[in-house]
Amino acid sequence: MAVPAPRARRRPSTLGRLLPLLLIAALLAPVGLLLTQTWQHTGDDRDLAARERLGVRYLRALGPVTDALVDAQSAAVSGRPASGEALARAVEEAAAVDARIGVVLRSQERWAGLRAKLEALRDRSPADASAAFTAYNEVTDLLLALHRKVRESSGLVRDPAADSFFLQDSAGQELPEAVVAAGRLADLGTLVARRPAAEQPRGLIELTALRVSALAPASDLVDNLRSAVDSSESTDLGANVLTPLDNYQRAVEALGAYSVPAGGTTAVDPGRLGAAGLNAHTAARQLQPVILAELDALLVERIDGLDRDRWLTTGAAAVFVLLSGWLAALLITADRRARRRATTPAAGAGSPDESTAADAWQPPIGAGRPSDQRALQPVGAAGEPEATQWGPFDAAR
Repeated sequence: MAVPAPRARRRPSTLGRLLPLLLIAALLAPVGLLLTQTWQHTGDDRDLAARERLGVRYLRALGPVTDALVDAQSAAVSGRPASGEALARAVEEAAAVDARIGVVLRSQERWAGLRAKLEALRDRSPADASAAFTAYNEVTDLLLALHRKVRESSGLVRDPAADSFFLQDSAGQELPEAVVAAGRLADLGTLVARRPAAEQPRGLIELTALRVSALAPASDLVDNLRSAVDSSESTDLGANVLTPLDNYQRAVEALGAYSVPAGGTTAVDPGRLGAAGLNAHTAARQLQPVILAELDALLVERIDGLDRDRWLTTGAAAVFVLLSGWLAALLITADRRARRRATTPAAGAGSPDESTAADAWQPPIGAGRPSDQRALQPVGAAGEPEATQWGPFDAAR
């Protein structure tokens, strides 16, 4: 009986073996790109927040310089003696901060120019109050320009969050401008009161223009801080900011009221105006560190959140790589097993040569073995003619 030859196994093609790995690579590429972009995005946001913290640090150092400069201006205009120790100490502290982070914030050139003006202003004694007022105005303009430079170079002006943006605008722009303008308004009231009666109307016009310059940033400051409290998720911001903000708002309102001539008069009371300016300055001095502290706390919280996101991204990338490697290993192992089975003969099957030899000869259908055929035939060669078989017997007869 014929034994059927085993069916040859079909070997998988090269494309069939590589297709699973290609699918894994096709999945790995977009996921890897997404994780890389997420890592870069969080890294950029973290770098911006860290740079903004440098800006907050610099603004914190400029606050005492602003306060001391405004006080020195008021002393010079009113003729009061001023030691200058507070201004010198504030300048040294700001110089130390600029030496550490000025290169990063690109503020060294502006600070050098401002410091030179401050030292020149401290060493000389102006001839009169009006000259002192003009000289201090030039220096405070340079100081406000340095505030703007720090906000721009540190990225505070590009802060993406609403609450921190309003805080940085309040501490870095509106509050310094309001403090400087309020000091100028109080000092100008002192100067106008000393002028002759013929110059009083022109002095009132100057006071009116300066009052607008002082009240506008103060009003913007109040609006910004209230907007920051309303838009923030922090529960501490409102509690910490609103009380000093209310004190500052009342002081500014009093300053605006005393900068207008009383009923029936054409001049302002320089004493009351100076006291109102001092109160506004004191309230601003209490408000400025609170704003900067809250701004820095929000930036620290943002950096911590970005660090957590980066760790999560790293963990997700590691898990994905491990799963992809595990799946690729399974596919490679399965492919190797399939190739080994394709090259190994089936169990119980002979060698290819034996199968070929067995299939080369097959007996006729219905015929038995050769030994069975010889047992049933008479003596003689099987299949010979009858005359040939009996030939010897006939010859003997």
